[in-house]
Amino acid sequence: MQIEMTIKGLMVDPITNMPIVILRDAAGERVLPIWVGIFEANAIALQIENIATPRPMTHDLLRNVIQDLKAAVEKIVVCDLKENTFYALIHLRIGADLVAIDARPSDAIALAIRVRAPIFVEDAVIDNARSIDIAPDTGDSERLTKWLDSLDPDDLGKYKM
Repeated sequence: MQIEMTIKGLMVDPITNMPIVILRDAAGERVLPIWVGIFEANAIALQIENIATPRPMTHDLLRNVIQDLKAAVEKIVVCDLKENTFYALIHLRIGADLVAIDARPSDAIALAIRVRAPIFVEDAVIDNARSIDIAPDTGDSERLTKWLDSLDPDDLGKYKM
């Protein structure tokens, strides 16, 4: 089953100093942190804050190409979690056809907010995300897991980068 989620926050992991996109369902019952790269976090933050750039960024280019080809992004889905890596699909409508394109969640999210497409997450991904070793390279994954569990989504505030 797919759960619609929105971006609740964009913040920096206090342990790894890596950006995290926090997704949350409408009821506020399920939260999913996804670690992303600095450039992807920047692309997401620019769009959230409605900051125009002098030239199109990569995700703007992708949006323009999709629109110029008379296609539309129906939705994006964070669909899988394998070996601590999240996977996503961009669902495009091209005429009467639906096409699913493999993407990194960060790129799919950056595109979704540009075209105002809904963001979905498979419920199995949310369930499995709680059991992964979140930060295996830091040696501090237990502390990070406790920090994430203690997050109150209402306290995340505006996008902290």
